[in-house]
Amino acid sequence: MHGASATPDLADIERLFAARGWRVFDYQRKVWQAQARGESGLIHAPTGTGKTLAAWLGLLIDPARRDEGLSVLWITPMRALAADTQAGLQASCTDLGLDWNVELRTGDTSSHVRTRQRRNLPNALVTTPESASLLLSYADLVPAFSNLQAIVVDEWHELLGTKRGVQTELVLSRLRALSPGLRTWGVSATLGNLDEAMRALLGPKKTGRCISADLAKDIRIDTLLPDVAERFPWGGHMGLSQAPRVIEAIRAASTSLIFTNTRNQAERWYEELAKADPPLKLALHHGSLDAALRATAEDGLKQGTLDAVVATSSLDLGVDFTPVDQVIQIGGPKGIARLMQRAGRSGHRPGQLSRVVCVPTQAMEIAEFAAAREAAARGNTESRRPLTHSLDVLAQHLVTLALTRSVGADDVRREIASTHAYADLADTDWNWVLDFVMHGGSALAAYPQYHKVVEDQDGLLHVPDATIARRHRMSIGTITANPLVRIAFVHGASLGSLEESFASRLKPGDSFVFAGRRLTLVRIKDMTAQVKAGGKGTLITRWDGGKMPMSSELAEDLLRLFSGFEAGSGALRALSPLTEQDSAGERNALAPLLSIQSRWSSLPLPGALLVERTRSREGDHLFMFPFAGRSVHEGLSALIAYRLSRKQQASFVFSVNDYGFELMARELPELDEDEIRALFSPVDLDADLVASINASEMARRRFREIARISGLVFEGHPGARKTMRQVQASAGLIFDTLERYDPGNLLTKQALREALDHLLDASRLRETAQRLHAAQVTLNITERFTPMAFPLWATRVSSNQLSSEDWRTRVERMLDVLERAAGGTRGPPLDVFPLASDAAGPKPATTDTKKKRARRPRRPRMSSFLRPLS
Repeated sequence: MHGASATPDLADIERLFAARGWRVFDYQRKVWQAQARGESGLIHAPTGTGKTLAAWLGLLIDPARRDEGLSVLWITPMRALAADTQAGLQASCTDLGLDWNVELRTGDTSSHVRTRQRRNLPNALVTTPESASLLLSYADLVPAFSNLQAIVVDEWHELLGTKRGVQTELVLSRLRALSPGLRTWGVSATLGNLDEAMRALLGPKKTGRCISADLAKDIRIDTLLPDVAERFPWGGHMGLSQAPRVIEAIRAASTSLIFTNTRNQAERWYEELAKADPPLKLALHHGSLDAALRATAEDGLKQGTLDAVVATSSLDLGVDFTPVDQVIQIGGPKGIARLMQRAGRSGHRPGQLSRVVCVPTQAMEIAEFAAAREAAARGNTESRRPLTHSLDVLAQHLVTLALTRSVGADDVRREIASTHAYADLADTDWNWVLDFVMHGGSALAAYPQYHKVVEDQDGLLHVPDATIARRHRMSIGTITANPLVRIAFVHGASLGSLEESFASRLKPGDSFVFAGRRLTLVRIKDMTAQVKAGGKGTLITRWDGGKMPMSSELAEDLLRLFSGFEAGSGALRALSPLTEQDSAGERNALAPLLSIQSRWSSLPLPGALLVERTRSREGDHLFMFPFAGRSVHEGLSALIAYRLSRKQQASFVFSVNDYGFELMARELPELDEDEIRALFSPVDLDADLVASINASEMARRRFREIARISGLVFEGHPGARKTMRQVQASAGLIFDTLERYDPGNLLTKQALREALDHLLDASRLRETAQRLHAAQVTLNITERFTPMAFPLWATRVSSNQLSSEDWRTRVERMLDVLERAAGGTRGPPLDVFPLASDAAGPKPATTDTKKKRARRPRRPRMSSFLRPLS
């Protein structure tokens, strides 16, 4: 229930804090004062310094607070955070003697609760962007939103740069129109572009306060170093050889939160730790597990009954697990902000030490951790750029508002003009989107299902077809949806879900690891994979998006780290006295690798481009090291190959990682430093990039998401969902139709733009090309693969996958050759990801196959979007 109650004041908050052993920070007081004045703004503070209380408590002590109806809407980016957030907000109300009701509204909310909330909204509602958008589609809730006093967008940095962030901007614009005095506050940590983030939150025409906490969160970063660091490292490692050290670290702490960068890595590490030390009390947590399994892991962390939880980014944000006194990061962080965010999950109280133990899975990740520590000591972190002109999200929003029959086209135009995403949207583009939702555009005008919105005689937009209205409400969450297959025992409980792209490769009888268990597929029926316990296979479940590119900021700090190497002494000096002692072990471990790289070639350094050229029995190898992240290198490798092919016809194969890329051909043209710089010329860069890749197929695949969001395809009713292949086929047919009969269609143009940005990070690629075009080029002709080049060669060889035995043997042999040349012996055996082809065990190659392979090297598997050039 909710009703009138006494208004608490600042003295009540101070007594509450004192009772809990906390103190009120100056930045929190500033937020509460700004809220009392009716201001809006952005709160920026380190993890574990009371950001949530800063945003929430000022709204509770406001003398103008309304105690009837919905007063505060709290938007969180993840459903996994919603329940914990709701419990914390409700507890604060209770502690302050405020008779407020705080409730949840997410996709997990039951139908009877949703129905009750439609009749009687609580005082405060914790929800997600998708659920907030859905609420705006109900005409009977429009009056309730007119009484809304404040919106808080939690973890705003996580929504920036995504379509969910754009959806949030549109929700905010509508709510501000319904409640003109609405206060909007964002909560964020670890963000570099605060002013831009606040403009995206409030709109470019609205002023606000950016209040930052002048608090230095005490974070300790330690690295678990192997006995002997590789001198020729390469990617693909799980890091499982470090398991004994990780177990020692777990045993030395009370409760540990173990982060991995991918879900399949989390599954593998959970299995390895459970097998290596059975008495450990462990749990697994990632977004694909069933909600009940995730809740069990979260409760264990809160109660301190677990030794460790192995997790992914599903526990990155906003979760307060007080017993956690140590975070363990498996694998390179790929970003400064990500490492700091995860470190803050331990010691999650003001004044407490946060500790992260870093576990490198290969030697270059030792350098990544050292560089991240240097960056954190200087306060350097990444920026996140908000998206603009996402017309598919705008089309969805238009239909959502039309369902209420309470707004006209001109009203919507004014509302969206107040957002950062659409502030400079051209009238022609707006009119095109309006025509699209009303008539389907020129190519689809003959199909009634695309005539979704009509304008009545009063100028109000509405959706007359009940089927279209029902389907639209079911599709609002498609901005985050991937085609998923439910995993459940044949006669038992649900375990979670995995992407259909993986499930479609499984056959009955195949075994795989999921939810920390070995399972065997029985059948796939109605988008449910029915399984039984047990199995002998070693196949690890794989999800899309498993490889995160290194951020520009971390890459720059990595190059700065290398600049501290002194060739004469063979030592790597610290760049800052703040980190000299903490980084000593890492610098000593890296010195042998950097020494060989320096002797055989050169070190990559800031402001320069290192290029290596090597001849082998395969042909000519050209290695370039821009340090711009794997996505950019994917595009640059295709671009450079295309431009080289205009000098000399050749067939190229590619390999990329976060540090550089390899081009290999039978014979490459001779190049000097000036000619290498010219390959990165910004002249005709966009046209050459599109020509160098399979741009049409990239756009066609990207169009599937745009078609889902904009309502061009319907994924089916619950229990009868279409498969990914069916959705792709429908979207592909529409794409081909629009390309042929509506060449000016703005959604197909958006598909190409998004494909370039999403897959190749096109904006960062352009910046990198501009930088390298003016950079100093260091060109070295090397006799053998260097420590920087070897990982690229090994990745390409492993992608061949003729058999697991074959590529592993080749890599082992090459490692032996390189180690002997460097004057040393091999380290521990390879520790790599199991491959899909390994599930049935390695297949020995026949003599004939070996002979054929010796005559002609097989083309490795490349991205399907890279066009082979000849």
